[in-house]
Amino acid sequence: MIPALVLTAGLATRLRPLSLVRAKAALPVAGVPLVIRILQWLRRAGIADAVLNLHHLPHTLTREVGDGDSLDMRVRYSWEVPVLGSAGGPRRAIPLLLDGRQAQQSFLIVNGDTLTDFDVRDLIEDHRSSDALVTMALVPNAEPEKYGGVVVDPDGAVTGFVPAGSTESSFHYFGVQMVEARAFDRVPANTPYATVGRLYPELIAERRGSVRAFRCASEYLDIGTASDYLATSLRLAGREGHHTLMGARARVDESARVERSVLWDDVVIERDVMLRECIVTDGVTVPADTSWHGVSIRNATGELVPGEKQVDGLAIAGL
Repeated sequence: MIPALVLTAGLATRLRPLSLVRAKAALPVAGVPLVIRILQWLRRAGIADAVLNLHHLPHTLTREVGDGDSLDMRVRYSWEVPVLGSAGGPRRAIPLLLDGRQAQQSFLIVNGDTLTDFDVRDLIEDHRSSDALVTMALVPNAEPEKYGGVVVDPDGAVTGFVPAGSTESSFHYFGVQMVEARAFDRVPANTPYATVGRLYPELIAERRGSVRAFRCASEYLDIGTASDYLATSLRLAGREGHHTLMGARARVDESARVERSVLWDDVVIERDVMLRECIVTDGVTVPADTSWHGVSIRNATGELVPGEKQVDGLAIAGL
């Protein structure tokens, strides 16, 4: 059985201020926490053993997932203090992933913000047919001005990486890869900020074909920023037939108007409120006779982040 590591430890700074309330993978996407959607997607592909790495606001993840029993999975946790990065995190999690199984030396790595219709079974089969240490699932980079890219030879070998804005032809990595455990042997244990951006070029330089591409045309949805998150939530809600995007115990006064907005848990919308294209985070009460358009709203606890302003006890930021 192939296990999967879901990367959920990151700080998600681009998603602030939402990620000050919940870890990125715990955000509700069309009524379902993102991490639950990812685990359900893996389970449909036959993956029943997963590890989540944890650092930032870990309780917001563990309360949603627990031990995985409700998903018909075994879920365990790899704790990181401090956060260890995209190579250091897998390095630390390997003992849990392999779980003493000498015959099992490969595993999936899935970014904790990956929403895709990609079938990971195709990636597993392709990886097993090669001698690669890493096989990355890639799609054509349709937005090179927004995303950095992966450079691939005609035979599928990854030869390098280019930054966003590059004019060189490239592919986009959307967060799913199959790896061999030994790919991380050189990563020092418990080293903060050890990244694959440093590791993979070293592997490529030592042996061509050690990092390979699995090129596909799968859909992926982005939640990198608060505006991306809102757009993806609304898109999935429409596709799945949701009429409202309200979390648990949310209450909306009958005189209020809520349009194309996402309400998290324990939200109260008082009388004559108007919300349009807004995100209201956990535990917020939006006071009566107020109107908001295109903002996130959270309780103003701690310092404000750049772009936020405080209005009474609420922190408001444009999307």
